[in-house]
Amino acid sequence: MGRQRKRVVTGEADPLPTRKDEKPATLQRKEKKKKLDIGKIFINISIGLCIFSLIWFFYALYMRSSLAKRVVTLHHSPPVLDANSTSAEVSPERFWGSYRPQVYFGMKTRSPSSVVTGMMWMRQFSEVDVNLRHTCEQGDRLQGYGWLMHDGLSFGVQEIHDSDFTLTTEFVKRMGGEHGGDWTWRITAKQHSSAPHAPVISLMFYAAADTQGSLEAHVEERNRLGSITGFSEELGNFKITFRKPVAGESSSGKYASYNYLQTVSPGLERLTDIVRNSLNRRFVYSPPSGEKRQYIAVDTYKPPHQPKPADPRKESDFVLHQVTVQTPFQIEVLFESGSFRDRPNQLSAAAMTEELEKKKAAFDTKFEKTFGLEAKGLGQAQVKFSKAALSNMLGGMGYFYGQSVVQSVYNEYPVLYPEGALFTAVPSRSFFPRGFLWDEGFHQLLLSKWDPQVTREATAHWLDLVNMEGWIPREQILGDEARSKVPAEFVVQRNENANPPTLFLALQKLVEQLQANPDAESSRPTLPFLRRLYPRLQTWFEWYNTTQTGPLPNSYRWRGRDKDTNLFLNPKTLTSGLDDYPRASHPSAEERHVDLHCWMALASGIMASMARLLGEPHQEYERTHQTLSDNALLDELHWSNQLRSFSDYGNHTQAVSLQQEKVYVPPGQPRHQFPVARLVRSVRRAPKPQFVNALGYISLFPFLLHVLTPDSPKLEHIFRDMRDADKLWTPYGLRSLSKADPLYMKRNTEHDAPYWRGPIWININYLAVRALHHYGNTEGPYQEKAAALYQELRTNIMNNVYRQYAETGYIWEQYNDSTGSGQGSHPFTGWSALTVLIMAEQY
Repeated sequence: MGRQRKRVVTGEADPLPTRKDEKPATLQRKEKKKKLDIGKIFINISIGLCIFSLIWFFYALYMRSSLAKRVVTLHHSPPVLDANSTSAEVSPERFWGSYRPQVYFGMKTRSPSSVVTGMMWMRQFSEVDVNLRHTCEQGDRLQGYGWLMHDGLSFGVQEIHDSDFTLTTEFVKRMGGEHGGDWTWRITAKQHSSAPHAPVISLMFYAAADTQGSLEAHVEERNRLGSITGFSEELGNFKITFRKPVAGESSSGKYASYNYLQTVSPGLERLTDIVRNSLNRRFVYSPPSGEKRQYIAVDTYKPPHQPKPADPRKESDFVLHQVTVQTPFQIEVLFESGSFRDRPNQLSAAAMTEELEKKKAAFDTKFEKTFGLEAKGLGQAQVKFSKAALSNMLGGMGYFYGQSVVQSVYNEYPVLYPEGALFTAVPSRSFFPRGFLWDEGFHQLLLSKWDPQVTREATAHWLDLVNMEGWIPREQILGDEARSKVPAEFVVQRNENANPPTLFLALQKLVEQLQANPDAESSRPTLPFLRRLYPRLQTWFEWYNTTQTGPLPNSYRWRGRDKDTNLFLNPKTLTSGLDDYPRASHPSAEERHVDLHCWMALASGIMASMARLLGEPHQEYERTHQTLSDNALLDELHWSNQLRSFSDYGNHTQAVSLQQEKVYVPPGQPRHQFPVARLVRSVRRAPKPQFVNALGYISLFPFLLHVLTPDSPKLEHIFRDMRDADKLWTPYGLRSLSKADPLYMKRNTEHDAPYWRGPIWININYLAVRALHHYGNTEGPYQEKAAALYQELRTNIMNNVYRQYAETGYIWEQYNDSTGSGQGSHPFTGWSALTVLIMAEQY
């Protein structure tokens, strides 16, 4: 079975003829086998393709996962700062400080979960029901506030001018023990001469733990909180004592009413709300000579109805002492460390005054030695202003800890950056109380003159946040307290977005200080600091040089421009720092940005200098610097013959405007049921690749960053445009955009007022004065013109910033180009404080 037998044919008939096309059986079997082999091959190929596809799929998943992790993977080199570099053991003199710039007065330690202290206040019996002050808010409409003296280390004196009284807040630190020593606050309240009656004020002093540590209230005489004792890992045992108010130093006591609050807080950002929700007006203020009146004070905290926090461990102790007293008065708060056992006396009353006067005298001496303003003939009022400008930057140093929220193209959703610390100055205590990357380079230009160690530590903190790709999130929103002040749309940081690398300006100053005086005590730590910093700087520089490149060799382009071109008159470039300054009207990959080109020329030169200083290979940085500084290349990429100025290049048209959009409403339908008409962009002429031709700050960058050679004929055009009152010149400083530009002082959307489209900004004016000083002291055909412009511009800037401070009590974010009036955020003692260097002629 299974095998067919051959059939035997009998008879005499002739055998059937064989067909010509009939193949022999062996050949048929071969062909059948061949077909089977081909089939197997196809099957094997299909299986192979499936396996390959699966491998590729899983490899792609792995690679995507790996790439997604890169954005949250920190740089592989050892951190610049040791893990305990800010501890009381290693840096006791900087452990405690006014590192809470977002509150009017408060202190904390440079540690991740510090016990924080602070002050709130409110005026009793006022027309406003509850006018509680705590965090710095422009809406409080104070007549002025800020540090008059602050050395960034051991003491500070601040004045806060409220409606009809002034609070002077002073603090002094004293080293001793193992946990950063003691400190004392003194608050003096005086009524204004114009006030019809002596106001009654409630001061509220508090201490709050931040997820670790404990606090215990010690109550005396019914409602008076005499002291708080506490313990935390970094502070050990400590005691905070609240002295009774007196009429003046060493004077007799004053009548006061007392209240206290002891509760728990779910987070430092909730402290104001907790106090507000605990206020009650059932208490009676009854001075010996005067009428009895009900006043507002803390009582029992009644939390609003909301679910309990998921993690109860986040609830931390919060204790507050309220004293209500009529002006004038003075009150002291003492912090004493339990490990300070050989304390000579309490730092209060006369001892506090003596120590404070010593600190003030030392500050005055160091200030004049550093900046020499009196020697230049400046008046006492201008010197006092300059001390306040420096002090506000020092008093605005903050210590933050937390995680940024970041996203790359490989992350479907935002992810958390690794936890990290940041010691940094802030641009504005009221509006921007957090770290900004490009602001910080300008901040450190001033602070490096006063205390190079501050600059080393701040720069190290920023570079310790760099990831393996070389990216640093440009806005640092660390911790719930910082995040509570930021609109949601600005929280997520995207890793393709840069910011001008201004930290190279500060590093340049450190290198110059080291080279000028290598044996100076203040410069000695710079070389080992640069050696630890260098691997991270290399990666940071390389990130710019690879991710921000332009369409042509040696050109550069900012990433991150606004993409919704329908709503913006000119889509913003927040990453450049100059937000709404006019760029190409239609964002594209063909853009070339002249300011970024110049930043890279500067950065490559400083990288070459540092490499030579450290004995590292410098040739590649030198070649890059020489290429980017080539004035012929700069002309080719960015010189507009039409405008006779340096310019961006891109897909551009000037024929744009904001128009009310048309909303169709069918006949008979009520209008309110349809969307509100918005302002949208109207393009009257199609864009084409061309120079942008917007004359302003961007046009000046080859001059601002010294890329132009001293004999460059382009300087003649730049100086002419700078000095033209119809373009950039004003009696108050250089305006950001020419008056002749179509977008001068034009809104960018119906909600966005002009920002970098006319107003005067001090950081760019500082660079302009610095550049004029450079070209005015360098031999060349334009030396005399630069020197003359330098004197004029310097005088205009410093006179106006000082005058506005004298009139308003504030240093401002920007200044009106028509009137010189301060405008925008205030106080803005970030880069606007560079006025001190302009006055000192230190560049």
